[in-house]
Amino acid sequence: MGRHTTAQTRRRVLFPLLALALAAVLGAATWVTVALARSGPECEPTRVVVAASPDIAPAVTQAARDLELSCATVDVQPRESLQMAEELAGSSPRPQAWIPSSTLFLRRTHQLGAAAVPESGPAVASSPVVLAVAEPVAKGLGWPRKPLTWPDVLAEDEIIAGMPDPARDPVGVSALLALRDVVKGEPDPAGAYVALLRKFSVNTAGTMADLLAQVPGTNAGAAAPTVFPAPENAVLRHNSELSATTGGTALVAVYSPAAVSLDYPFVEIAGATQQQGSVVAELKRALLNGSSAAAIAQAGLRAPGGQALRLTDTDQRVVAQGQRSAELPAAAEVDKSLSQWAGVNANARVQVLIDISGSMSAPVPDTGKSRLEITLEAAENALHLFKPASQVRFLAFATKVDGERDYREILPMAPVGQQLTALDKLRAVRAVPDGQTGLYDSVLDVYRLAHKEWDQGKLNLVIVMTDGRNTDPGGISRENLVAELGKLRDRNRPLPVIGIGIGPAADQAELEQLVAPTGGQAFLSRDPAKINEVFYGALGRIAGAG
Repeated sequence: MGRHTTAQTRRRVLFPLLALALAAVLGAATWVTVALARSGPECEPTRVVVAASPDIAPAVTQAARDLELSCATVDVQPRESLQMAEELAGSSPRPQAWIPSSTLFLRRTHQLGAAAVPESGPAVASSPVVLAVAEPVAKGLGWPRKPLTWPDVLAEDEIIAGMPDPARDPVGVSALLALRDVVKGEPDPAGAYVALLRKFSVNTAGTMADLLAQVPGTNAGAAAPTVFPAPENAVLRHNSELSATTGGTALVAVYSPAAVSLDYPFVEIAGATQQQGSVVAELKRALLNGSSAAAIAQAGLRAPGGQALRLTDTDQRVVAQGQRSAELPAAAEVDKSLSQWAGVNANARVQVLIDISGSMSAPVPDTGKSRLEITLEAAENALHLFKPASQVRFLAFATKVDGERDYREILPMAPVGQQLTALDKLRAVRAVPDGQTGLYDSVLDVYRLAHKEWDQGKLNLVIVMTDGRNTDPGGISRENLVAELGKLRDRNRPLPVIGIGIGPAADQAELEQLVAPTGGQAFLSRDPAKINEVFYGALGRIAGAG
């Protein structure tokens, strides 16, 4: 990839990539040699293995060298955090200590069943998660005359956004959380959030290195991302590699108080001997007491609290002031964000069954609209949740709306793009005066249809939106419905039902019983005006579980 910068800028960069690579490769070996030379012939050296994220490994190596321990060797191994998490959950040999790039990797390892790995540990460094913005784009938005914010950048229509896969990279998770903050003031925050996720999902990369390799330059395509989340130290490294001979585009770091920084937690892995434990404890103290600050700064990292460790001679495209990290949310909140990301990235085949019984004509306070109108708007907006290749069918139900049948088709199964051109038919749907709620028969028939049409490789769903319970006395009973749905369920062909109850009369217990045999979930929106938010959250969560 081509890169370009001035010689003066290169001198200001925190730490050249070549030095990082050499330290990572040679540091541990140098330390072992020195330790053995001091240990003496009568001493059998204690060997301690420390696995560390590659960006902090050189600093850990220097800290181990400075300990000047007798009769001990410290082997610092640069290891990608995701790979190490998976190995620790398996049967591979374990190190005595681990410093991943984020506490999220500790949680992941613990969730995978690695009881020897703690779920948290003290941070020894940090790196803010920023929006990395191509310098020409940043200048077009007014930088460096004014500092930029995430809303400033993301309001620009011409940007090309990218994202490191949040399922693999904590930088992506941090970005998902910070993007919520960007849209919190919008009239429809849930819808605006989904729109942002869509924008970022166009260029999803497996690793940060993959994203950096696409930065506009001599080897980048026309659709290369110009804005993407990245750790600050990756921005520094990228800019330091630019050269006048190869060309390329520098990156400007844009900060958010809602982003969770990489925190580089230090954890001791169960199973160490007493001697190994003593060496690990000394190394931990050295990294926490500030004596390794210079080595951590050389790696382009900050102190655990976000303070810059080198306030001069830095790349002016990053900010030297302290950057406080947002708190890492509970695991359930992180899982919710990941599920929503998965939901907007899934190709789907969806049956949407909408209640048009008489009660759906009831007005929703302070909106000037009926329950049905609010529901239809939510269903229409939900089309934007799905990728263009997704297919959706809309159906309406009450009692005897199509001869003896309790439901009818509004829009046939078709790709999302086609449905968006036929919304007038959806908007024209009206509630049936005095119509009853033929919920059970409609759900069973539509589920059978979806089961017959099940599409391999897609997220197959049935979505039911209703404001009440079944009131069709001549239809199937709840017990028989549950039994029939249970017979149709095939774990190799998942087809969950999402039940969305609307308004004060919605029966959550009934919905939960209805969806349980299919592996689905029930959601309730007591306030119909908030159904958009419930609908988006429901789709996101069920997509993540599918």
